[in-house]
Amino acid sequence: MTETVGPATDLSAIKGRQQQTWASGDYSAIAARIVLVAEHLCDTADLRAGWHVLDVATGSGNAAIAAARHGCDVVGIDYVPSLLERGRARAEAEGLQVALLEGDAEALPFADRTFDAVVSVFGSMFAPNHGQTASEMLRVTRGGGTIALASWTPDGFTGQLFRTVAAHVPPPAGMQSPMLWGTEAHLRELFGEGIASLEVTERTFTFRFRSPEDFVDFFRTRYGPTLKAFAALAEDDARAALERDLVELVRRFDLLDGGAVAIPAGDTEAIAVTR
Repeated sequence: MTETVGPATDLSAIKGRQQQTWASGDYSAIAARIVLVAEHLCDTADLRAGWHVLDVATGSGNAAIAAARHGCDVVGIDYVPSLLERGRARAEAEGLQVALLEGDAEALPFADRTFDAVVSVFGSMFAPNHGQTASEMLRVTRGGGTIALASWTPDGFTGQLFRTVAAHVPPPAGMQSPMLWGTEAHLRELFGEGIASLEVTERTFTFRFRSPEDFVDFFRTRYGPTLKAFAALAEDDARAALERDLVELVRRFDLLDGGAVAIPAGDTEAIAVTR
């Protein structure tokens, strides 16, 4: 398995800051907008009723709940307790049996080859140590099992959003971009000989908001990485500059002609079969 960070990178400190970031704002409000991605991934992965399925970095439970709809026995893990509480409330409201537990994507608290399938929707890609995360996913998946991932791409809208934010608030030194998980080459490097096959399909999810400013306000107040970026800028002028750049980014990707916006965000759907 190929290591993806330099030896000097303090992963534990970065992970602690990330946990605070994802606990800020209200990621469940973002997740509510992208439910269809999880539903589509679980359908493409051909999850079978009765399978034991793990959702890594489940957040408020999108992929875990989607897998439960397939009749699977599902466990979801995340390191943000408030998001897990939201997920439990959602599952209960829908009458679905889902176990949502606090846990770390880089140290999964399960025995080897426990699961028939492991899934993650815009979750595992944000773990600091790419190689360790992939290794753990392989470890807990049975031979001939499925690993199914939905990941944003570097050149798509979300990748460009992170790039725009990074121009104003640089990310920690030594870290590889989470958007690399949205490329086939990186996935093949990460999973290596642990998989027998890998199918990667480009998809597009379209965000819809009333205006570019509405999108920026929504993400500024609810999406942890954007919220923390604005908070890190001490000067009003600096915050205004980031806001202008994000509004311009939305306008550049927008498919409509004024007023409401439709923003196509590229992602990849990756289905791997383990050895």
